[in-house]
Amino acid sequence: MSGNNLVLFGIKNCDTVKKARKHLEQQSRPYQFHDFREQGLDLETVERWLTQVEFKVLLNTRSTSWRQLDDSDKQDVDQAKAIELMLANPTLVKRPVIELGTAVTVGFKPADFEQWVAQHD
Repeated sequence: MSGNNLVLFGIKNCDTVKKARKHLEQQSRPYQFHDFREQGLDLETVERWLTQVEFKVLLNTRSTSWRQLDDSDKQDVDQAKAIELMLANPTLVKRPVIELGTAVTVGFKPADFEQWVAQHD
């Protein structure tokens, strides 16, 4: 493995995050975990992710958090509004978000993840 640090962003009790963390540990792959429920989420981080993935990928519109929003918040969502919503409600971010160097991926499927790491490590 190269010097790229792998950072996994998510929340501890998310099943997909748990699956990703377990996979990384089984692969003996060092990583840093950032729980954005506890450690927060800032504009700089979200904007960095959005240079790699579209806001429609990052914003989880199938989540419980999304369903609990006012209808007015769910209308006419553009990138600026999506950023505002995600910063106010970090659980709206599809999880996990994984950074490796400057590369970013969202969600977790072991085979896809390993292929992504191979391309960016």
